[in-house]
Amino acid sequence: MKTVKLTLDYGRTGLEVELPAEGLVGPLAIRDVPPLADPEGAVARALENPTGSPPLAQIASGKKSACILICDITRPVPNRVILGPVLRVLEEAGVPRENTLVLVATGLHRPSTIEEKHEMLGAEILEGYPVQDHYGTWLEDHTLVGTTARGIPGWIDTRYVRSELKIATGLIEPHLMAGYSGGRKLICPGVAALETVKRWHGPELLEHPNADCGILDGNPVHEENTAIARMAGCDFIVNVTLDSQRRVTSVVAGDMEQAFLEGVRFMDGVCRAHVAAPVDVVVTSAAGYPLDATFYQAVKGLTGCLPIVKQGGTIILAASLSEGIGSPEFQSLFHDNPSLDVFMKRILGRDYFVMDQWQLEEMAKVLRKARVKVVSDGLSAEVLASCFVEPAASVEAAVAESILEYGPGAVVAVIPKGPYVLPTLAG
Repeated sequence: MKTVKLTLDYGRTGLEVELPAEGLVGPLAIRDVPPLADPEGAVARALENPTGSPPLAQIASGKKSACILICDITRPVPNRVILGPVLRVLEEAGVPRENTLVLVATGLHRPSTIEEKHEMLGAEILEGYPVQDHYGTWLEDHTLVGTTARGIPGWIDTRYVRSELKIATGLIEPHLMAGYSGGRKLICPGVAALETVKRWHGPELLEHPNADCGILDGNPVHEENTAIARMAGCDFIVNVTLDSQRRVTSVVAGDMEQAFLEGVRFMDGVCRAHVAAPVDVVVTSAAGYPLDATFYQAVKGLTGCLPIVKQGGTIILAASLSEGIGSPEFQSLFHDNPSLDVFMKRILGRDYFVMDQWQLEEMAKVLRKARVKVVSDGLSAEVLASCFVEPAASVEAAVAESILEYGPGAVVAVIPKGPYVLPTLAG
């Protein structure tokens, strides 16, 4: 039997797999775009010629304080490339270094370790500027900036709200709930309180059919965090897009909404991979480190491929899960709910709430359509089985089992870089 060798993004090293060539679709990947030869220079030029706003130097002039939002370690953002030109502009504009806060927009994730801060920022920025984490569960450290039309309160980190100059950086990529990351998302959920996020990530929004990867129009998750970000204020954004090797392919800067949409248009034309018809099996990843460090984050590898898997099909996910399941709250959901049906009845009944429940809600969407088999060296088979998925010894073994189940004509699609790709049915 003819086979094909491929490498899935997995941890820091990748995972080589050998799959049957017959009936194989892919590997599905983002479209090749030449990486920028001088990404830091491209950032500097974007600051001078932004979309929908005056140059950053003009906006920064006369400001005595600034807050720059950056993603935490769960996003592979080239922070040094972005922040170098931004910090130079602020310093030249007279914004004091000691009043220029780099705020890690953790959302409700755990705080960053000092090692992670070094990895994200490097010694020069870390030692030259105040760098702090957002703590979403500390309501007293947030300011209510308003309430949306849907009644969601906008509690935003007071350090950000009180800064004279507000800047958000980040990465534009497909997002399982908000359509695309970047732009407004660094503010909500990035520096929002639990009281905001639990409503923004509540079932009344997440069960909407447009709360999905690659969709902005009519997506209530996108609409609500955009409204909250507007109330909080944002003077300038700097966002990048990356290729399959995490090299910068484009830079957008300027107005929070106009520049973001410019980046989305670029990324939307790059990340979609068209498939002729639904497939029986999808082999995918959670895009490797840092995205596959926890089961919580790895769920993103499952949701993105739903459009191309048949009802009753199988998704095989390879993820390192080196940090385990996720937060204590997320772990408790598996202990406290005997089934996903029980879990869904509880959250739809509105009298039940556990932080991070939204990720299990997303997984429930997946399991309503397909079986899930997980290959990982980070969690035991017993623990994986307790997470409503089927453990598998290897990708090859899981594929072989699936072909036996669906028959020799089974069609298998493979997505080595998982959620970075938006597989779409042609037409």
